[in-house]
Amino acid sequence: MTFADARAAFPVLERWAYLNAGSMGPMARSTYDAMAAEAKAELGPRGGLEAFRAILASRERLRALIAGEIGVDAGRIALTTSTSEACRIVLAGLEVGPGDEVVTTDAEHFGMLGPLHASGANVRVAALRDRPAAEALEAILGEVTPRTRLIAVSHVLWITGHVVPLDELKDAVSVPLLVDGAQSVGAIPVAAEPFDFYTVSGQKWLCGPVSTGALYVRDPDGLRVGSPSYFSQASYEANGAFVPRDGAARFEQNWISSSSIAGLEAALAATPEWRFERGRELAERCRGLLLDAGHAVVTEPGHGTLVAFRWEADTTAAVEQLYADGVVIRDLPGTGLLRASCGYWTSEDDLRRLVAGLGRLAG
Repeated sequence: MTFADARAAFPVLERWAYLNAGSMGPMARSTYDAMAAEAKAELGPRGGLEAFRAILASRERLRALIAGEIGVDAGRIALTTSTSEACRIVLAGLEVGPGDEVVTTDAEHFGMLGPLHASGANVRVAALRDRPAAEALEAILGEVTPRTRLIAVSHVLWITGHVVPLDELKDAVSVPLLVDGAQSVGAIPVAAEPFDFYTVSGQKWLCGPVSTGALYVRDPDGLRVGSPSYFSQASYEANGAFVPRDGAARFEQNWISSSSIAGLEAALAATPEWRFERGRELAERCRGLLLDAGHAVVTEPGHGTLVAFRWEADTTAAVEQLYADGVVIRDLPGTGLLRASCGYWTSEDDLRRLVAGLGRLAG
């Protein structure tokens, strides 16, 4: 697949400089077509045996595809509708609550921070936002105490775009590690096998439909089913006692629509082998163009595919005005930062349009 072919797959790029996959990736025509074709099944009979068998088979295929994306066994993948849901599954399974201690950072998404706080645990926060990326490990370990039960961090920080050294962190601690993979899976190479829990967002860098994702659980038998659904059980008694299903499928919470499953399957099947190299190359190019234009870039070189930079004026107004010019980025509320997401589909022209649009705003 050539770059021209890959870019042509996304209709939105015909008009827009789309630089916001960190929120929601562009959708390919093939993904949309797969969803539209599968949606016809909703006309019925939706509750027929054939329909049930088909969607159960599609769930198995999707688990295998996601497992291949992050280098793990499909039996340790649970399908979810979001990273937030995945975090709640882990916290419920570990029975994290008052009296427990959890370590996280000040550069996490509320999708993780919210469930951590709601658990009632004592949340210790490592300050990474304003530190050099090289100090991330030291800062996180500085918050770990003998009472720490869980460390919950992102692989790629959604605010700064910096990659957290997870392998070194895992080697340095003995407590479970919950990794938010929302800004990593599909953007950079991921090998999730060593980590206890790793979340996947389908709608971001994987360019799938909304409300799709997954949770990797290294030891499914070692995590309690804290919030069971019909999917959790292989059999059950009249009083609710149940035998869990094999593997991580026991943690699945929702009946994801067949069209969404088909869409994510199609999106995963359409990615080029060179995507990671191209994404990082364009992120570095974006950094360079912004720096040359005099912008204060927060993201250090050599990290992921997010590029954050300071904007002294109203960031929301800047996003709105850029959108009117056909450039899609996002602001990071409360930080004074704007953020561009650079995928394998991003072109040099997209980046030049961003910089030119910022120049008009500043002028």
